[in-house]
Amino acid sequence: MTDGDKERTFAALPPLRGRGFAHTWWGRAWVKALEDAALDSEQIKAGRRLARAGAVGSVSVRPGRITAVVRDRDHTTHRADVLVQELPDERWDRFLDMAVERAGHVAALLDREMPPHLVEDAADAGVELLPGLGDLEADCDCGAWDHCGHTSALCYQMARLLDQDPFVLLLLRGRTERTLLDELQQRGSTVGGANVRSRHPRAVPEAPPQGVAAAEAYAAGDILPPLPVLPGLPEGPGRPPSLDTEAAPAPGVDPPALEFLAMATAAEAYRLLARAIGPDHGSRSPEEELTLEQDAVRLAAARPDTPIAQRLARGSGRDRQELTLAVRAWQFGGAVALSVLEDEWTVGTEALARARAALASAWDEDERPSLIASHNHWTMVGAPVQLRLGQDGRWWPYRKEHGRWTPAGQAVGDPATALAMAAGDPRDVSTNG
Repeated sequence: MTDGDKERTFAALPPLRGRGFAHTWWGRAWVKALEDAALDSEQIKAGRRLARAGAVGSVSVRPGRITAVVRDRDHTTHRADVLVQELPDERWDRFLDMAVERAGHVAALLDREMPPHLVEDAADAGVELLPGLGDLEADCDCGAWDHCGHTSALCYQMARLLDQDPFVLLLLRGRTERTLLDELQQRGSTVGGANVRSRHPRAVPEAPPQGVAAAEAYAAGDILPPLPVLPGLPEGPGRPPSLDTEAAPAPGVDPPALEFLAMATAAEAYRLLARAIGPDHGSRSPEEELTLEQDAVRLAAARPDTPIAQRLARGSGRDRQELTLAVRAWQFGGAVALSVLEDEWTVGTEALARARAALASAWDEDERPSLIASHNHWTMVGAPVQLRLGQDGRWWPYRKEHGRWTPAGQAVGDPATALAMAAGDPRDVSTNG
């Protein structure tokens, strides 16, 4: 990343797998501004897929504009710009006056944080830092007049950058980090405020906490009582209390939805406890946080026939058919299988060579099926079956049902086995399927 006077350029970020684009509340507010204003939800979904696949190049941020080159799924490239109105000098003066009056605001900025009360106090002073509905204006050379997949992908990538550094948002609104900190320093020295440093800023350190010397703590280790025995795993998840009472629910309360969430929460707590006290817990990698769209599929997979499924479909940005497919994928392999269903990726040179070698060795030459490759998908000629290569090198069987490619089983290491699963034939698959 380079830090210029009026522009910052961020290197392209790697593909994102299995978690949300934004974790901070201000990053999520940026995503909400995009998703609430977009007129075409399909373009938003296309943008999510492109951003997740790492299709967004270096991102340039300057006052009023962010820019990046986005590689489309057909390998064409497009320049995408998103425009945000700069704040006039008079509003910046209001923001700076407000910030120096509250030492906590300055400390938060130096820690690269943007707490809600800072944004609320700024709004009270007439300074809207975060974009609202309609504040993100799209401009792309693909010719779309509203947000397209390319500008949507750029916005999702911007949310990841904002997570790392809220000063990027302040630059977009018209103030570089150096200028802003210099002005805070000037105002702070005038009114006796906190010391603000323009290079390597950090919050003013507090008094160090009192503790025990490490050698002393280590020496006392053999006299400490043993840790308690881990609790046993119950027979099953607990059942929440029934909400089926004679009393009418309060306005806005949906008892079936509340019961569904309570049961799903109990089941998830039981699963996490079983994982935590299992013998191999220490060797497992931490689970990645699910996105809202993934979590909606997880909930629907627990009880796919519940009336709540329609609401989960809307909340996840899918229609009912798409949610049914997503649930089927989830039941075969969780978030990994869902990614294989919904995301395409370009197979690298080494992975492609390994995939071709696996395909070549899976059948005798005279029995080898004819497959057409596109990204990580291999479709069999003359049969409604397909192989999809996962990022871990395993093969997922797919079958076309009612015009849609549908998961047909769990991932396996052998492509011939996967193709037989897709064809519904327990034997090896020949050229005619």
